[in-house]
Amino acid sequence: MGDNTKKNTTENARDDARSRFSGFQEKRMKIFGELVKMYWNRQLNSVDDLNRLTIHIMDKFGFAEQDIPFIKDHIRIAMGLNPKHGQPYSDELDLVKKSTAVSEPIIAKIAGVCELCDNKNCDGICKHEALIYRRSEEPVIENDKCLTCGNCVTSCDFGALADKIEFIPLIDMLKDENTTVFAAVAPAIAGQFGEDVTLGQLRTAFKLMGFADMIEVAMFADILTIREAFEFNRLVKKKEDFFLTSCCCPVWFNLTKKGYPEMFKHMSPSVSPMIASGRFLKELYKDAKVVFFAPCIAKKQEINEPELRGAIDFVINFRELAEIFNALDIHPEKLHGEEKDQASMGGRIYARTGGVSFSVKTVVNRLEPRRVIKLKAKKVDGVRNCKELLDTLSSGKDIDANFIEGMGCAGGCVGGPRTNIDKDISVKVVNEYGEDSLIMTPFDNLNVMKILKQLGANTIEDVIDNENISNLLSRG
Repeated sequence: MGDNTKKNTTENARDDARSRFSGFQEKRMKIFGELVKMYWNRQLNSVDDLNRLTIHIMDKFGFAEQDIPFIKDHIRIAMGLNPKHGQPYSDELDLVKKSTAVSEPIIAKIAGVCELCDNKNCDGICKHEALIYRRSEEPVIENDKCLTCGNCVTSCDFGALADKIEFIPLIDMLKDENTTVFAAVAPAIAGQFGEDVTLGQLRTAFKLMGFADMIEVAMFADILTIREAFEFNRLVKKKEDFFLTSCCCPVWFNLTKKGYPEMFKHMSPSVSPMIASGRFLKELYKDAKVVFFAPCIAKKQEINEPELRGAIDFVINFRELAEIFNALDIHPEKLHGEEKDQASMGGRIYARTGGVSFSVKTVVNRLEPRRVIKLKAKKVDGVRNCKELLDTLSSGKDIDANFIEGMGCAGGCVGGPRTNIDKDISVKVVNEYGEDSLIMTPFDNLNVMKILKQLGANTIEDVIDNENISNLLSRG
């Protein structure tokens, strides 16, 4: 075979692959939806059922027989399992039924498809600007450099990289009347399922699925806001002192920890609101399970950090939740809303850039209204901007700020890789969601004091001084 013939054969194969794999991010969600319907309705009980599902997906989405190993691996990933690179189904359903958590690595790699892709710019996708993977028979990820921002996953239209989906192992728990499962929702959920869909309507939707209740993680953001205000007051005493918040974003936290050890010494020891919600709920409700609903992929990795493991059982993102609602024929916009005011305006606007700084400043001003060194915030978003700020701090240059807030995604959590609506629309909705709260600042949230008292607190200072509460709010 001549060189030109070989070249034409390769190009034809890639053209054919592009037609089959085009839009795979959306196809992947539809595969997940098919899986949800079957497993929820107890129609997925054997290897034969999995094989029938595979053929159905192949026919429905125009895949070829040669793609069957690829389809099987994506079904496994959609079940929260590792790919097996072409092996036949065997113990997948047994593994799901026994699963109480999704194992690492959270981002799975699929062999073979990279050879069909003609995108030569994979290395440029990483927001960290590190050459952390390359085109070969399969992607290569250097985990010590990866920040789990998820940009590589959402940018890969051939499905060579995919984050495991954690809902299928949860279904049996939701159907078990003896298991209490809470839905803990990130503040960025406002507006994700329709601008007019309320949190109360989402609460009703979650209860229809079998959750005991839906909890606003913004309420635990309120608790952490108070804690970080006390930390700021204790640590920032001079003009040259500064404080890095650790709240919310694991990408910001990991970037600082891995790349800037000197700056990491200034990082708050507090956990994220997600981890705090899981720890507090499990302290109050023994043997409960807690599922976090998020706009990002990095949270799936965060719950597996050794010092944080056990707080949250599963993480499901907003795009996945939209597919779950669709598969189960649940329409939040048509439901009666069970409305509750759990969080302050300050806790709710954690979802967007500057929210943490605004919230902490309101509490600092309440704790020490005549403070000489005022809180002066510097807010950055996007990995590149976070890195530039850390470089500036490391060089010793004065940035004219003493409270540093970093968010890995543009716009903050509202710009996460697994959101359902445009970032700018989300910012608007989140601000309105915050303004709708009857509780203006975390300091005014009576729900916070009620929870703290249940855990042995007598005063608001116990977020720092009470050993049990401090442990729940601290890493490690």
